[in-house]
Order: sequence, then structure tokens, then C-alpha cells
Amino acid sequence: YDLTPRMAPHMDRHLVFPLLEFLQERQLHPEDQLLKGKIHLLNFTNMVDYAMDIHKSLYHTDQVPQEMIDRRVDVVARLKSLEEAAAPLMAFLQNEDKVQELRPDKQYNLHMLNDRYQIGPDQIEALYQFAKFQFECGNYSGAADFLYQYRALCTNSDRNLSALWGKLAAEILMQNWDVALEELNRLKEIIDSK
Repeated sequence: YDLTPRMAPHMDRHLVFPLLEFLQERQLHPEDQLLKGKIHLLNFTNMVDYAMDIHKSLYHTDQVPQEMIDRRVDVVARLKSLEEAAAPLMAFLQNEDKVQELRPDKQYNLHMLNDRYQIGPDQIEALYQFAKFQFECGNYSGAADFLYQYRALCTNSDRNLSALWGKLAAEILMQNWDVALEELNRLKEIIDSK
């Protein structure tokens, strides 16, 4: 008995893909039906290259609809825009010497980043948006890394919680079970403390 149709509506779309992969491996449903289901799910994500690949496989063609091509152009443009907005903070975070200047005190970090590197709340928010977009594009590793870094700088508890949920999902999708368990325990602590 397949519970996927009952569970999927309550799950993040990205977490449904492994279920569909499992069903496809087990050949529990016709392959074209599963591929159509994947394409339907992908329409609500930014995983356009994956959608194009599935479309080619499903319809046995090298051509994809123009709307997919247009969507890809839009996604790439948005990705570049978000990356540019977050670039100053990402450059800072990639420099280990500069990262050593960070302290557990988030307020200190915000002032230090602003005073020394002209990195303010807008760039920190841009990092979150970039990480979220990376997740939506299927780059779970990048999303997890950026969300981790974002959480170290974020002072908004709701946004921090959202980033933690995103990081948990990314770790699950990468099958990093130990890290996912750590994130789950962090979430449990936050939820229990409310």
C-alpha cells in the first residue's frame, strides 16, 4: 500500500522527490505517471534543469517547451541577482581570518560587520534569500551552509527558526542523518521552550 498520496500534500515539495524516486525504483506505479508527477512538483520549485531532464525523458525528445526555457532564464537571473546582493557577506564568510573576528554575541557581530566591512542587515537578509533560493533550486548543500552562516548572524528569532527548518530539510535531503538529528534536537529545544 502506497501512502505517498496521503503524505505528500503535507510535506515540502523537495521532500516528496525522494519518495517518488523510491516508488520509481520499486516500480509501484507506471514510470510515465511518476515522471508526470515529478514535473508537476517541479513546476513549483526552481529546479528547472531537472524539470527539463525529466521532460526529455518522459517525452523521449531533446526539445523542451519554450516556457521551461523562459523559466530557466528567469531563475538564473534571479539567482545572480540574489548572489550579487549577498556577495559582500559571502566574501567575508569565505575569509577565515575575518570570520575569526566573529563572537557569540550577535549584536557585536552586527556592529563589527557594519563598522569594519560595511555589511549591514540588508546583506544578511540577502544571504537568507540566497540560501532559500539555493534550496529551491535543489542545491541543498549550498543552502545548508548559507543557512548555518545566516543563523550565526540573525537576530530575528522567527527568521532564525525558519532558517533552522530549512537547514534541517536540506540535511535530510542530503541524507546527512547525524547533522539532521542535531538540527532536529535544536528545533525540539526551541519548540519546547515556547
